[in-house]
Amino acid sequence: MIYAENLRKEFTKIIKDPGLKGSFKALFKPRKEIVVAADNISFHVPKGEILGFIGPNGAGKSTVIKMLTGILTPTKGQCRINGKNPQNDRKKYVRDIGVVFGQRTQLWWDLPLVETYSVLKEIYEVSDENFKERMSFLNEVLDLKEFIRSPVRTLSLGQRMRADIAASMLHSPKVLFLDEPTIGLDVVVKDNIRRAIMKINQEEQTTVILTTHDISDIELLCDRIVMIDKGKNVYDGSLTELKKNYGQMRELTFECDNECSMSAETFKSGLHLSKDDIFIENDKNVFKIRFNSDVIPVGDMLNYTLSAARVKDIAVRDADIEEIIRRLYKEGAKPNE
Repeated sequence: MIYAENLRKEFTKIIKDPGLKGSFKALFKPRKEIVVAADNISFHVPKGEILGFIGPNGAGKSTVIKMLTGILTPTKGQCRINGKNPQNDRKKYVRDIGVVFGQRTQLWWDLPLVETYSVLKEIYEVSDENFKERMSFLNEVLDLKEFIRSPVRTLSLGQRMRADIAASMLHSPKVLFLDEPTIGLDVVVKDNIRRAIMKINQEEQTTVILTTHDISDIELLCDRIVMIDKGKNVYDGSLTELKKNYGQMRELTFECDNECSMSAETFKSGLHLSKDDIFIENDKNVFKIRFNSDVIPVGDMLNYTLSAARVKDIAVRDADIEEIIRRLYKEGAKPNE
C-alpha cells in the first residue's frame, strides 16, 4: 500500500552573520548551507498494517510524512501510495488518504462540527447514503454525538482530536496518516482514540502510519515500527525483535528495612560498571536500578545488592519498551546489523 524508496529532502538555509553588516551581506551576497532533513529513507507498508513511525524531535518524521502526503516534493527518491504518486496524481491521490496533524486542525473554527462535515462531504463528493452510513459509524467509534452541534472553537482538545480523526475518515480513505494524534490528551481520551484507530483498522483494513512520542500508543497499536534519527533509518522491524536485540536492560527494585546510603557510584565501583550501564533512582529506602544484563548478569547484581544492603523486598523485571527505545536512540545503530 505504501512504497517509499530512498526518500531524500534537502532545504537551503541562509547563514546570517550577526549585526547590521551581517544582514546586508545576507541580503546581497548570501551564504547558503544545504540541510538534509531526510536522507535515503526507505520502507514498505502492506495493506491493513498499523506502522509506528518514530524518532526524536528533529529526526525528520514530519518531513517524511509531508512527502508521503504530497505536501513536499522529494529532492531525490520516490514514493507511491496505493499505486499513485502523491505529487503527480494530486487530485486522485488525496481521495485515498486521511491526514491528522496533532497540533493543527482541518476543521472550520466558527462552524458547528456537523456543518464542517457537510462541507467535507461536498468536497469529497460523498453520496448522501454513504455520508449517513459513515457518520453513524464514526459516531459509534468516536462518540461525537455530545458535541457534534457545537462550534469547533468551543471544543476541548480531546473533543477536537476525535473530531479531526472523524473528518480525516469521512471519505473512507485507504491510508490514514496520524501525526501525534494523542498529544496533550488525558488518559481516558487517549484510550478512546486508540480503540477507535484499532476498530477502524480491523473493520476496514485501513493502513495507518502513526507518529508519536507516546510509547503506550506504539505498544498497544503497532506490531512493527520504523525508527529514524538525524534523517536516516535506524530500525525497521517488529517490537518483539526490538526487545530481543535491545532488551538487555533489566530493572531491579528493592526496599531496605531501614534507610541506607547507596548510590550509582557504590554499584559502579563495586561492580566495575560504566555510567551508561547503570541508572539508580531512590525514594528514601526504596531503590530502582536499571542495569545492562549483558555487562553484569542478573545473578551477580542480586548477590551484590543483597550483600551491600539489608533488603526487605526485592524484584527484577525486563526493561520496558520506553527504556529500550531510549537506548536505541542513544546508540543510533540498527539491531539487525
